[in-house]
Amino acid sequence: MTEPANSGAIAPEAQAAGAVLMIRPRHFGANAETAATNFFQGDAQAAPDSALRAQREFDALAFALASAGVLVYQFNGLPKPALPDEVFPNNWLSLHADGTAVLYPLLAENRRRERRPDIITALQREHGLRVKRVVDLTELETRGQYLEGTGSLVLDRTRRVAYAALSPRTHPSALAEFGRAFGYETVAFTAVDRATRPIYHTNVLLSLGTRFAALCTSSIADAAERRAVCACIESSGREIIDLSFAELEQFAGNLLELNGVQGPVIALSAGALAALATDKRHALERFGRLVTADIATIERVGGGSVRCMLAEAPSLNR
Repeated sequence: MTEPANSGAIAPEAQAAGAVLMIRPRHFGANAETAATNFFQGDAQAAPDSALRAQREFDALAFALASAGVLVYQFNGLPKPALPDEVFPNNWLSLHADGTAVLYPLLAENRRRERRPDIITALQREHGLRVKRVVDLTELETRGQYLEGTGSLVLDRTRRVAYAALSPRTHPSALAEFGRAFGYETVAFTAVDRATRPIYHTNVLLSLGTRFAALCTSSIADAAERRAVCACIESSGREIIDLSFAELEQFAGNLLELNGVQGPVIALSAGALAALATDKRHALERFGRLVTADIATIERVGGGSVRCMLAEAPSLNR
């Protein structure tokens, strides 16, 4: 069942999910349609074995999460058409504990083909998730208004606050539409890299855990916006772990807290962990067990990291 965007608020839910959706890439590679807005994509011409390397990296991350007690719903990528970014499902889909699934408007036309109703059906029929309604925001693409899931949106799920760094992939009108449709307060701001270019997704510079936030405050150049974002985060009782540009560039902000069977885990890449200053790594370790995998090819060629590969599937859905 697909519903219009104004179909009611998402109920409050826990911040950290105990399960994730992951898509094993079949045709991973450089995406020319996204390169102009994602400056984290380093290789315009991917190596011939990039697809195989990405599959191995995917398997390593899925195994590490499962070993930490996180439930992984794994699906294979499509044989055709070739979708170089299908390993990043959180941009087209978010799942919520009340049984809501949300489909999002994407900037790149070749990424729009990543949206797969068959996966939502399989989550229900094969895995017992309770998807009661699908809310479709994709009509916003016809207006040039994009909002790329939990790449654009970093959600405080317990307080219903959505943080969003505006960029070509995160339009203020689409953000406002999300807020109205689901009863979220929205906190919009502008974030740039050290070359003052807009950062394409909010989840590169900000991650919200249950009791912490990893944030590159220097990327929010406007002092008033920076104070407002920090004040809102701190009002939730979270401790801010302030990341440097160097740490941001190695995807140290692109991490995700999850619930393992033995307590909270924080998923991040091996490169991100290596980039973290010792005091910040120790700060993160106070909030959960650090779970890592080396996904250097996915990061370098795809311009995204661990958080981008994970679409949360809240445990209350099971």
